[in-house]
Amino acid sequence: MKLDAFLQGTPIEDAGAIASGLEANGFHGLWLTETRVDPFLPLAVAATRTARLRIGTGIAVALSRSPMLAAMDAWAIQGASGGRLDLGLGTQVKAHIERRFAMPYDRPAARIREYVQALRHIWGAFQHEHRLSFKGDFYSFSLLSPFFDPGPIAHPRIPIYLAAVNERMFRVAGEVADGIVGHPFSTPDYLRAVGLPSLERGLARAKRGRGEVIVSCPVFTLVDSSRTVAADERFAREQLGFYASTPTYRAVLDHHGWGDIGEELSKLARAGEFDELPRLVTADMFDAFVTRAATYAELGRRLRERYDGILERVALYADATALDRDEVRALADGLVR
Repeated sequence: MKLDAFLQGTPIEDAGAIASGLEANGFHGLWLTETRVDPFLPLAVAATRTARLRIGTGIAVALSRSPMLAAMDAWAIQGASGGRLDLGLGTQVKAHIERRFAMPYDRPAARIREYVQALRHIWGAFQHEHRLSFKGDFYSFSLLSPFFDPGPIAHPRIPIYLAAVNERMFRVAGEVADGIVGHPFSTPDYLRAVGLPSLERGLARAKRGRGEVIVSCPVFTLVDSSRTVAADERFAREQLGFYASTPTYRAVLDHHGWGDIGEELSKLARAGEFDELPRLVTADMFDAFVTRAATYAELGRRLRERYDGILERVALYADATALDRDEVRALADGLVR
């Protein structure tokens, strides 16, 4: 199980130092979210300041941008990094796509399936394997003059990871993706009982094997000996309350029998009472989502125990930059069987 960092809203001006520090401390990869900053921008900086660290969008919002734009940005970063990009894509939720980005959201699972197919076709055209000629239900591409063609690169096969929370997206990922970026609002039990069986159905439909898809997920963690444990616990409660208030993620709560709590949280969110959300996160909910340990070495062992057979890559959904090299090494050693 590989150890990654998962960061939100990384400023462009800080991205180089953050990425090089994570690489020096022994992290396998860095995922950057799309929240307040387009993740391609800081990743472009990180690509030029690192040599071994895998860098990924965790995730970039697919349905807000043309596949051609995503293909161009990913191609440039893949070239600059020497082949270290993991392109994580997600549909986002309907309200954000329609009201924040003013883009269509109809049939999101079918649309992102075709989006992945379009990306691979576009990259093949960039690599001069064929001419650009893609026509689907949502996207069509047929014009690529030499002036706009970025041309071949040394590592043209860019892994595509799809965000997945609900069963349908796990199935789509099994059909077309190279990996899955799970959501931090996922418990080990939900992933094992709901996510992986849905992934297997998608793999079977596409006649693919489990080894063809890497499953990664950011997870909430707490280490009692950490200098930031109090802040980490507040962050975890705030984030869990926020995610649990979102109807799109209700399937996770329903799986555990906490649907009623989700309804109450949604009411508070609609009323704008976001400060009240953390108090509705029960002890059982907290324990289900958060992996807690006394030391970083113990945390590695606990993560391995909880996610063994589920994840190939586990990402810290916390401030990974606060860890020093010895803490990272102890954590990573604990992940090894």
